[in-house]
Amino acid sequence: MSDLDDLDALPSRELHDLAVRRARHHLDVAFLWELLRAIPAGEAIAGHPDHAGADALHLSALIGDAIDADETDVADALRPLYLDYLRKHHDDLTGLERHYGHTHEH
Repeated sequence: MSDLDDLDALPSRELHDLAVRRARHHLDVAFLWELLRAIPAGEAIAGHPDHAGADALHLSALIGDAIDADETDVADALRPLYLDYLRKHHDDLTGLERHYGHTHEH
């Protein structure tokens, strides 16, 4: 059984990486934009209210956050977004896993 069969079992960081890889591979700008719009709320939920007020002047920083999301607590806060996106595109994930390598080791 592939790890991709049970997305809920993957850590939030791996869900982030897989969702962003899928979006980049398929040039899914709509998802990346949705992710950018969700980051301030994710920051607030994760207890970073000082970051929640990010505006257009900080767009490049938000893009970096969306692409890298180094903070595990923010990835955890955005977990529902990643799960929803990956479930919608589940059929694409097996090929993506082969293209980019295995995402999760047991």
